Amino acid sequence: MTTPSQSVIRSTTILSVRRKESAAIGGDGQVSLGDTAIKHDARKIRALADGSVLCGFAGATADAFALLERFEGYLEQHHANVRRAAIELAKQWRTDRALRQLKSFLVVVSRDATLMLSGSGDVIEPTDGVIGIGSGGMYAAAAARALLQYTELPPEKIVDAALRIAADICVYTNHEIIVETLK
Repeated sequence: MTTPSQSVIRSTTILSVRRKESAAIGGDGQVSLGDTAIKHDARKIRALADGSVLCGFAGATADAFALLERFEGYLEQHHANVRRAAIELAKQWRTDRALRQLKSFLVVVSRDATLMLSGSGDVIEPTDGVIGIGSGGMYAAAAARALLQYTELPPEKIVDAALRIAADICVYTNHEIIVETLK
């Protein structure tokens, strides 16, 4: 038996899909504490750099906001160069004693890059343009890859459909889906 403060927080599914010159990112709205869904309509996608960069997060919300704030600072410092800003954040996240304690993942999408960032110093750019994080991230990514291969759907439709498939499978993902698109 665990107390609420000891419960594992599982809180989201984030998916990004890139096809040709278009990219989309989406997420569900569920926030769970242990075995209980405590919020159904959380918004986990944020626009940065005057809307030229979209970012989704999974994990501890306060940690994610601290990271988003730092990432936005690096975007400003490096003139919206997403790759450079991501590398700088990953270096700081990995080496700073306080930041190392932050438990979150970020997916950032710009006109020319899709990246996943983690606290272990990872900056990963998927070869196929698909990345999923969070509790249902792998379910959503698998569905998106199939839809990319066997349909001509645009990225925003693939993200929506794949997140709905993940929500049918993962108990920590719901059908309150928000999708944002960069063209």
